[in-house]
Amino acid sequence: TLVVRPDNTFEVLIDNESVKTGSLEENFDFLLPKEIKDPSVSKPADWVDKKKIADPEDVKPEGWDDIAKEIPDADASKPDDWDDEEDGEWEAPMVPNPEYKGAWKPKMIPNPEYKGEWVHPMIPNPDYAEDSELHVRCKDCTHVGFELWQVKTGTIFDDIIVTDSLAEAQAYAAETWAKKVGPEKEAFEEAEKIKSEAAKAAMPAEGEEDMMGEEEEDHDEL
Repeated sequence: TLVVRPDNTFEVLIDNESVKTGSLEENFDFLLPKEIKDPSVSKPADWVDKKKIADPEDVKPEGWDDIAKEIPDADASKPDDWDDEEDGEWEAPMVPNPEYKGAWKPKMIPNPEYKGEWVHPMIPNPDYAEDSELHVRCKDCTHVGFELWQVKTGTIFDDIIVTDSLAEAQAYAAETWAKKVGPEKEAFEEAEKIKSEAAKAAMPAEGEEDMMGEEEEDHDEL
């Protein structure tokens, strides 16, 4: 249920319980913003917004680039049946070098010139106009539409009422939704139970799965 009030506030109820309240002006884009970024101001060219910089005094250690990424496995040995004439000269497999540290990068330090994140100054929007009748969105209502996205079918929309009386809407809900919500929930749960039991019954037992796998392997060999 959507309740829109004359003070331009709204409230959303689900199953007759309030789940959200707010302001039509603040929560929706019905009006232009009250403030805009000052078009005459831009971030200074010399503004420093990098928090950290590479340490100019940090130097790459001598021999850093000489450390190999992989080295021969010291624990590996040539197989007894290895024939150098037939198999070629045996070489130990390569393993990651525990001494390898990757490409060198200088450490980062706080930037002494950092000024913080630049914030664009705001000014009053000359095109903004207050509207005390934002709540008057439906003067000649003839249709009701739903704009939503879902991945399951079977959703039903019924018992729709548009009124300027909250008491009338609540009475209508008591005569429609309140009488059906219980039975509909029970019917849904029963349908889900039947669906779950059917899915379990269709699944082969563990032993049957093994036999089916063996039959498929035998069939592939043939």
